[in-house]
Amino acid sequence: MARKLKRDLTVEEQLARGPLDLPFLMLVLLLTAIGVIMMFSASYADALYNMDDPTYYFMRQGLFAVGGVVIMYIMSKINYQTLRWLSVFALVGSIILLVMVKIPGIGASGGGANRWIRAIGPLPRWQPSEAAKLGVILYFSARLSKRNTEKKRHFNKRTYSGHFLELLDRIGFLELVPYGVVLVIIAGLLLLQPHLSATILILAIGASILFAAGIRLGWFAAGGAFMVAALWLVVNTTDYMADRIAIWQNPWTDTQGDGYQIVQSLYAIGSGGLLGLGLGNSRQKFLYLPELQNDYVFPIVCEELGFIGAAMILLLFALLIIRGYWLALHARDRFGALLIVGITTQVAVQVFLNIGVVTNLIPPTGISLPFFSYGGTALVIQLVEMGIVLSVSRQIPAPKAG
Repeated sequence: MARKLKRDLTVEEQLARGPLDLPFLMLVLLLTAIGVIMMFSASYADALYNMDDPTYYFMRQGLFAVGGVVIMYIMSKINYQTLRWLSVFALVGSIILLVMVKIPGIGASGGGANRWIRAIGPLPRWQPSEAAKLGVILYFSARLSKRNTEKKRHFNKRTYSGHFLELLDRIGFLELVPYGVVLVIIAGLLLLQPHLSATILILAIGASILFAAGIRLGWFAAGGAFMVAALWLVVNTTDYMADRIAIWQNPWTDTQGDGYQIVQSLYAIGSGGLLGLGLGNSRQKFLYLPELQNDYVFPIVCEELGFIGAAMILLLFALLIIRGYWLALHARDRFGALLIVGITTQVAVQVFLNIGVVTNLIPPTGISLPFFSYGGTALVIQLVEMGIVLSVSRQIPAPKAG
C-alpha cells in the first residue's frame, strides 16, 4: 500500500502548534468557573421573581461560558498572524455597529442609555462597545507593529507648509493622526449613547498600545490633559453625568432614589465581614440590590465569601494581568506583544472600574466585571480575546537549556 505523503509544515505552522501557556489558561478557566457560580448565586432570587425560573440567568451564562471556552481553544490554535488583515474589517464593523444602536428598531434603550442592539431570535441584546474594544486592539496592534518599517515622509522644504509638516512629523504628530481619528470617532459614538465607562476603557486600551509601541511620552501628557478637560466638559454639560457625580459624592442624600443602588451595594460589602455569610446566603440579593447579576455581582461576592474570598478573587485577576504582561514581554514579535498589552490592559482597567464603582471609589459608570457579570456575548468576546493571548503564547520561543 502506498503511503500518503504528508505535506511538510511551514515554519509559521510549526510555531503555531507550540504549547500554550498553562498558567494563563488555568487562571482564565478558574475565573470563568467562579464567575458563573457567583453569578448564579447572586441572580437566582431575581430570576425566580422576574422570570419564574431560578436558573434562568445561570443556564444561559453557563451555555455561553462552555461555548466561549470551546471558541477560546479554537482561537488559540489559529495563527494570530492571520488577524493582521482582519483588523481593518473588525474596526470598521465595530464602528458600524455603534452607529446601529441609534437606528430605530435596531437599537435598544435601558436605564437612560441607548447602548444595545435588540435581541434577535434566541440571541439576547448586546452592547456593540464589546466589539469596539476588540476592533481597536486589533487595528492599533496591526498598524503599530509595522511602525519601524514605514518609509520616512518627505516634504517640500521650499514652502512654509512643507516646513510646518516636517516639524509635525519630527515631533510625531502626523504619526498619531490616524489613531487619534479612530479614537475620536469611537469615543464620540460612545458618548452619544451615553457610555462613559466604555469611552474611558477604549481610550485606555488605545493609549496602552501606543505606549507599548514607543510613542513619545510627551504626547501622553498632552492627551491626559485633553482627556481631563474633555471629561470635565462632559460632566458639567450633561445632566446625566452631573446627576451621577452628585450621587457619588453623597449617595446617602437620596437612599430611596438615585443613591439606592450604591447604598445597598455598600451594605452588602460591609455585611460580609472577614469570612462572609457563606455561598448562597446573601441577604441583599433578595431584591434589595438592583442589577446584581450584571454590574453589581461583586458586592454579593463580598457578602457571601467575605473579605478573604473577595481578596482571593482579586488576587486571581492580578495574577492573570501580571501573567498577561509577562507573555507580552516574551512574545515572538511586536504584533503579538501589542495584542496582549491591549487585551490585558482592557481586563485590568475594566476590573478596576467595576470594583471602583461598586465600592463608591469612583462615580457610577455602568461597566461589567469580566467573567462574572451576566452577558453571554460579552463573555464570549472576552474568551475570544483570551484565545488570542493563548495563540500568541504558542509562539513564544522556548528558553535555551543551560
